[in-house]
Amino acid sequence: LAARVAGRPVSLILTRMEELSATNPAPPIQIRLRAAAKNDGTLTALDGEVYLDSGCYLMDLADFLGFMLTSFYPVEHFRMEATEVLTFKQSAGAYRAPGAPSVIYAIDCLMDELAHKLDMDPIELRLKNAAKPGDPMSDDDPWPAMGMSEVLETLRDHPVWQNRDEARKQGRGVGIAVGGWMGGTEPALAACALNQDGLIHIHVGSSDISGTWTGFTLLAAEAFGVEPDQIRIITGDTQTAPYAGSSAGSKVTYTTGAAVVQAAESARQQVLEIAAEEFEAAVEDLEIVNGKVQVRGLPSKTLTLREIARKAMDFGGEYAPVYAHGRNAITDQSPSFNAQLAEVEVDKETGEVKIHKLVIVQDVGRAINPLAIQGQMMGGATQGLGWALYENIIYNEQGQLLTGTWMDYALPDALQCAQQMETVIIEVPSEHGPFGARGVGEPPVVPTAAAVANAIADSTGIWLSDLPMTPPRILKSLLENDLAYTEDK
Repeated sequence: LAARVAGRPVSLILTRMEELSATNPAPPIQIRLRAAAKNDGTLTALDGEVYLDSGCYLMDLADFLGFMLTSFYPVEHFRMEATEVLTFKQSAGAYRAPGAPSVIYAIDCLMDELAHKLDMDPIELRLKNAAKPGDPMSDDDPWPAMGMSEVLETLRDHPVWQNRDEARKQGRGVGIAVGGWMGGTEPALAACALNQDGLIHIHVGSSDISGTWTGFTLLAAEAFGVEPDQIRIITGDTQTAPYAGSSAGSKVTYTTGAAVVQAAESARQQVLEIAAEEFEAAVEDLEIVNGKVQVRGLPSKTLTLREIARKAMDFGGEYAPVYAHGRNAITDQSPSFNAQLAEVEVDKETGEVKIHKLVIVQDVGRAINPLAIQGQMMGGATQGLGWALYENIIYNEQGQLLTGTWMDYALPDALQCAQQMETVIIEVPSEHGPFGARGVGEPPVVPTAAAVANAIADSTGIWLSDLPMTPPRILKSLLENDLAYTEDK
């Protein structure tokens, strides 16, 4: 509004307190769950209630949380009631897999408790009940191809899990959890053009979040048959850029990336058709090698991409310029699952938790940019440690924010993160993603809090029911269960 009135760009600058009190945090969520199972671990019933505090505007998320609670571990008999509450504080918003860390904290801690009561291996209990492709979700739609069992199996075979008894001898607890994100969908467009300098321009409308343009570069290079340094990513505002929708939801590579591949393949076909005319050869007999088009078996006869572009872009040229579109409206989601293992030590005098090891396993479909994916996995899991142990927005009874500065709002620093963090990428190809890729941004934050909680329970025998699991809360539970180290104990 200020920009419209002033007729000039306006910069909105918030103080830290204004940012914490006025922008969109993740919603507070309360979940109550009960489960029933046979002696062999087969789930038979799930009963639950979800209450979501959306602040001053409806977030329309509570139903989705109920859907996830009753879909990750399919069960024939279930009741799930979801309620969204307006409390007229700041409006809640999407924060990396909105709601999913709370969902998995509830359901996966419950699964751990169930495994303990049944004297079962907690991974085997999850594998026995984990959703598999084709299983019905709670809305009766079938699960698409996904890797929930595969990430669990990879974690089961990991040395840290196999040697967990050694960690316990050192007074540490080892816990696991598995969670996922359904992945977003939205129609998308992309365009591919061959320029006179021989470089290939990919036009997209999405923002470069967490290296997505690097992913587009690699996708286009693979589809066109050139080296990545011959690709340039071009964007603009919504008046000129191809439609891409929101740059969020673990969907940018999945949807816009698929359009990029389609556009690059179509432009490549145009290049080969021009070369076929010049060589008087069949298109299927041509290949692109080192930025040049050649007839297979005749490497001495070539046309560079620059030469082909000039033939299609000179005055009096005989060929139409190389320019192609890719477009899609993928409506099927492509879920991505992440399993984590935490090895922790609980100080029974203070309640402080030290994270010794954190192993992160994720199904990415196809790793387009493995290094960037590892960064996403580490970053998401670190945010998950914030969920687990530190971050908490607190209001007083009048709704006034009490945690509006870094003095009051705790975040994990480098010393409070896992001393050892390991990422393991596995690939269960998606049916619709480019070269089988899935969105990878949101799943890494989902199971961390549950894995840490289960590790704390493995160390102390206590499953905590509130996040974050701060030292005062842990110490209180230890004292209530006569497990704390005190002066007389």
